[in-house]
Amino acid sequence: MTSANLHDVESMLAKYPIFQYGFLDSNEIKFSDRVRYICETECERYNTSWSCPPAVGSIESCRLKCREYNSVLLFSTLAEVDDPKYIEESLQTGKEHEAIVAGIRHEMERLKEECLVLSSRSCDVCSTCTWPDAPCRYPKQMLPCIESYGILVVDAAKKCGMDFFCDMNTIIWFGLIFFHRICQ
Repeated sequence: MTSANLHDVESMLAKYPIFQYGFLDSNEIKFSDRVRYICETECERYNTSWSCPPAVGSIESCRLKCREYNSVLLFSTLAEVDDPKYIEESLQTGKEHEAIVAGIRHEMERLKEECLVLSSRSCDVCSTCTWPDAPCRYPKQMLPCIESYGILVVDAAKKCGMDFFCDMNTIIWFGLIFFHRICQ
């Protein structure tokens, strides 16, 4: 498998409405059981989706999957909402972000780059997930949630010099792509 050229990756990113992006070594990504605890205690998708815990595996198994790759692309998109108190409106803005993440994954595959792609939301490819009764219908389209892996995305954003808050009416969505080292 050949590694992508940095110029090719940056040219590909220019096709999308990306707010900010940065590159990290996969060893710079921090994992925390506290992030997973929030999934377990506060998220309605916990134990209902292949893209969420416990289906994604333990934090340690997720960390090991991520460490199979050398490099990480962290990117963000923005969405505007009229009133952040309306959670449904805020969550609806994530659909455009998910389409962008899927598009970037497709572009990385076109560049012949094997990768692991995580996004800000749990997968919603299917209206009803098969978890835990049957295998995922679309494993190549499914996007696990960053938090389901226990990743501290704010820490990664800080390391890349990226914003993680704009204002009350702007939502920042993140995507993480683990891949093999980029050729300069």
